[in-house]
Amino acid sequence: MEFPFDLDPHWIWLIAAIVLAIAEIIAPGFFLIWLAAAAAVTGAVAFLLDLSVPLQALVFAIAALAAVYAGRRYMAAFPASSPDPLLNDRVARLVGEIVTVVEPIGDGHGRVKVGDGVWNATGPDMPTGARARVVGAKGSTLIVEQL
Repeated sequence: MEFPFDLDPHWIWLIAAIVLAIAEIIAPGFFLIWLAAAAAVTGAVAFLLDLSVPLQALVFAIAALAAVYAGRRYMAAFPASSPDPLLNDRVARLVGEIVTVVEPIGDGHGRVKVGDGVWNATGPDMPTGARARVVGAKGSTLIVEQL
C-alpha cells in the first residue's frame, strides 16, 4: 500500500505533526500536541526505516498512546496554576454575594435572584424581598443566610 501523494511517507507524517501542532495553538486543549509528537516520531521512524503504511500506522498508534500517557502523567505531576481558580466554578464564585429572595424560603427551600438569574436556595425561613448572603452551595442550590 502506497500513499496517494508523490511525497515520501515520512514527509506526510511530519506535515501531519505540524498541522496538529498548529491546531493545538488555534484550539488549545493540551491534547493535540501529544498526537503531533506521535506523528513526528512516526515521521522520524519512517525516515530511518523503510516501513509499510500499516506498520507506520501501528508505530503512530503506539507512539500516540505513549505520548498521551506521558502527557497525562506530566500534567498530574505539574498541574497548571490559574490566577483565577474559580473561573469555571460559577457557584463557588457566588459565595459572599448579596442576593434577594424572590420566592419565600420556607421549610428551608426557596429561590433567590442573583444578578439577572434566579437560583434555588436553602436556608432559614425568609420572606420575598429579604436580602441574604450566599455562604455556600450544594450542587446548583445556593446556601444563604439572612442579613
